[in-house]
Amino acid sequence: MNNRANQNVQHRCNIPALAGFVALCALLAAVPARAQDADKLTLHQAVTLALQNSRDVKLAQVQYNVALGEVGVDRAAFRPNLYTGAGAAYTHGFPSLPGGEAPSVFQLDYTQALFDPLLKGQQHAAADRAKSQKLELDHVRDDVIVRTATAYLELSKVRHSLDLIRGEEASGAKILEAVRDRVAANQELPIEVTRTQLSLARIAERVVKSEDREAFLDAQIRDLTGIPDGQSLEVEPEDASFTAELATAQSEAEIESMAIQNDRSLAEAENERAAREQILKGARWSYFPKVDLVGQYSVLSKINNYNEFYKKFERNNVNVGLQITIPLFAAKTSANVALAKSQLSEAELMLGNKRQQVRFDVQQKARSVRELDASREVARLDLQLAQETLQLEQSKFDQNRITLQEMEQARLDENDKWVAFLDADFARQQAQLTLLQATGQLAKVFQ
Repeated sequence: MNNRANQNVQHRCNIPALAGFVALCALLAAVPARAQDADKLTLHQAVTLALQNSRDVKLAQVQYNVALGEVGVDRAAFRPNLYTGAGAAYTHGFPSLPGGEAPSVFQLDYTQALFDPLLKGQQHAAADRAKSQKLELDHVRDDVIVRTATAYLELSKVRHSLDLIRGEEASGAKILEAVRDRVAANQELPIEVTRTQLSLARIAERVVKSEDREAFLDAQIRDLTGIPDGQSLEVEPEDASFTAELATAQSEAEIESMAIQNDRSLAEAENERAAREQILKGARWSYFPKVDLVGQYSVLSKINNYNEFYKKFERNNVNVGLQITIPLFAAKTSANVALAKSQLSEAELMLGNKRQQVRFDVQQKARSVRELDASREVARLDLQLAQETLQLEQSKFDQNRITLQEMEQARLDENDKWVAFLDADFARQQAQLTLLQATGQLAKVFQ
């Protein structure tokens, strides 16, 4: 009993020292690991850099600013506008300018539209179209997110596949060597050497194509994110699944409802219909008079001989009032109404077609996700079966029950199943990204 107690005390005394040693080792091991991880680019980091550096996003922002500027131009007619100027003119007879105004040394004009239905309708229409431009900006941002995420995930998949295919090259070389030995021992026909060489050539072809695809995706991500060519580009081989984000909508009806509420092309069509409604409203109200607030201050000079035409000459003149324009017969107004009606009918039909198209497209995207989920599960189980088969073949090989050729062939099969699984997983990720974009949930994933 005493010996056991002494041993326990000794163990407890050594635990703090052992813990300190382990912590120190972990700290020293973590320093290079963190330095290595610092060079890796995560999916969220790539998307953030792409949104910051995207030329398409910047162009869409400028176009939105232009649309807001057009709204401001239309609104300016209903705000105070002051103009001033001076000039010189020769007059013979009654002093007046070609526009009917009196020649002045200094003049200040004030105009402001109070009631102009046609201009007001154009202003509201421009505001609705500016909303559509804002939606277009959001659409461009989502498109950049999808392109960046797709390129990132594919680059990770291609690099993983390259490692597997290069492993297939090593296994194929061993099989070729084994086949040649068996041919030399008259255990195989010479045609088996050619068949094995063909398999190796196909593997080499896949390596070349994968390397070219890797170079293209590397350049694409650098272009999207602004990462210079001299800087290494390491991506995380993460299992980026968006199933959790898609779980909020279970039924097709819920998915359709989310797509209709969040689809930007549909919202743009609704804004266009609202804009044309405003134009039609303004055109109809154009049958009524329009009212402008006008004012003028002018300084006249005696050099124009006003005293010869008027009994009393007033140098400073002020005119303020309302200018009412009453349309007695305006053929253009009825033409504008007819045109606005036809444009509104066109917008309503386009809106109905767009709503039906959105419903059909989101149904197809949802079904594609389900199908690719099933395909990925098949590929996963196929890979698991190949891995378990490889373990069995390894045990047989260790017991000299199978040849090296059979062992390497099992390894080749396992590599092929790995590549097939990576392809199926990437296809599912692409479909999930597309459905997230269609249902308006993409921005939430990459906040």
